[in-house]
Order: sequence, then structure tokens, then C-alpha cells
Amino acid sequence: MGYAQRIADQFMVKQQRLVEAFEEFDGEARFQRSRWERPELGGGLACVLQDGRVFERAGVNVSLVSKDGLPESAAHPDITNKPFTATGISLVLHPLNPFAPSYHANFRYFEIDSETWWFGAVCDLTPAYGFDEDAIHFHRTLETWCNRHGPHRYPTGKAACDTYFTIPHRREMRGIGGVFFDRLTGDFDPLLDFITDGIATILPSYLPILQRRCPTPYGERERAWQLLRRGRYVEFNLVHDRGTRFGLQTNGNIEAILMSLPPLAAWQSQTTPQPGTPEADTARFLQPTDWITKSFVPVYP
Repeated sequence: MGYAQRIADQFMVKQQRLVEAFEEFDGEARFQRSRWERPELGGGLACVLQDGRVFERAGVNVSLVSKDGLPESAAHPDITNKPFTATGISLVLHPLNPFAPSYHANFRYFEIDSETWWFGAVCDLTPAYGFDEDAIHFHRTLETWCNRHGPHRYPTGKAACDTYFTIPHRREMRGIGGVFFDRLTGDFDPLLDFITDGIATILPSYLPILQRRCPTPYGERERAWQLLRRGRYVEFNLVHDRGTRFGLQTNGNIEAILMSLPPLAAWQSQTTPQPGTPEADTARFLQPTDWITKSFVPVYP
């Protein structure tokens, strides 16, 4: 088939647009660009912003890799160890303000041969402090994108995301979920349109939430809670996330792979928020919820 390079070129264009948008929103920091290559693997472009006015860390990466054996983290045992080519665009944003949620998205394409290929996509949101208004906006924006490509897309992707981003040893989700798609195959052009449209949905799904939350005042209490919640984010990424394992198993660029981690996180023993506090309210956002039909009821400022 040989479409991987064409798709990677498109991802590079989208990467530049996203980098420009996040730099403009931050208003101070700039992304540092780092090209990497592995003679036996491929390469990519990692763009990382740190210590900004809005973003404590933000990364937008594109890679195009080839290898003799597909690793087990790709979760397709019937074709494990076959030669493959893969390209993807990944982004993770960790705002400084504890009231502003972290955002993660990944859009990818795998190619084994002319008959075996697939797309994948994921968008999810991870708040330290949950707000119904934000969760409703995020999920309705994703639903609108998905509905342009079929009524089954959103409910299927939402259910898969709730399952995938669950931290089993904590019995909670990493955040409020989103949509998750894997091994999308069939008619190539409509699927590429679906993926391209999904990347275009990143900014309208996230920037309005940042605009609402970044001006919110916060103190040491809120910052401490944010770092504890980031600890759960780290647990998921290092223990369960297939994307992290895939990058490590294919000898990818370690800095690009681990840019998904927040610059600061914390762990404490037996941390249970007092009932009735905003911190305790976070728990209701960490279980599967139908945000599409839910009404907006403000709980706290």
C-alpha cells in the first residue's frame, strides 16, 4: 500500500498548526524542536514546551518508524513479529493551573502489507478538579466529530476509552475518558478523513476549557492535590499504557516517549479527601459517565 509516508507528511503539517496554536495560547514559552533518527528504525520530530505561562509541559510529536517485528504492545497477536511501518502524531499537555485539566491525544497508522493496515485514535481529558461544564463540552465536541462519520462512532469509542483508561489497581479511570479507536480498517479514504477531522477537533475540544479554568486563582492546597492526581497519571502511563510500551519496545526516542509524563507529581500514603470538599468531588468524575445527556450543574466556583 505504501501510504505511511503520505500520512506522516500530513501529520507534520497538523503538528505545526497545533504547535503554533498552543504557543499563541501560552503567550510566553516556545516549543523546542528536536529531530531524531535511528538508522534501523526511522525518526520523527519532537516538539516540547516547558515552564510556560499556561503549560508546565506540552509535547506534540510525530514519528515514522519501520521495524522487522511488530511488538506485543501493538495488541495484535495474530501479526506480532511481522515487519511493519507506523506513523503517528501524539500530544500531551499539562497545564500549570490545577483547575485546568491535562489533555492527551494520539492518531496513528500501521501498515503491515498491502492488505493489512489500520488506523487508531484516542482523545481523553484528565482533570485534577472536575467540572460538569468541561466534561459535557469535551464529550459533546467529540460526539459531533464522530457523528460526522457515523452514528456508531462515538458510543463505540467512548465505551472503549472508559475501559482502556481505567487504572485497575485503583478501581478508577485516569480521568473523564473521551474516545478510543483501534484497528480501524475498511475503506481507506473515509477513515483517513475521520482521522484528519479528529485532529482538527483537538483545539475546539480543549481551548475553551483552558480559557475558563486558567484564570482561576489557586494556592498550595490545590497545587498539592494536582500533584497527587498527576501521580495517578504517571502510574497509568508507566504501568498500563500501550503507547509508552510500544515506543520503548521499538527503541524510539526516549525523550519523545516520556514527554507524556508531567514534570512534577507526588505520592502520599492514605490520602483520602474530606467529604464535601472539591477534592472529594473529583471521585465522581473517575467512573464511566454519560456526559452527553447530563445537565450542567455547577458544584463549586
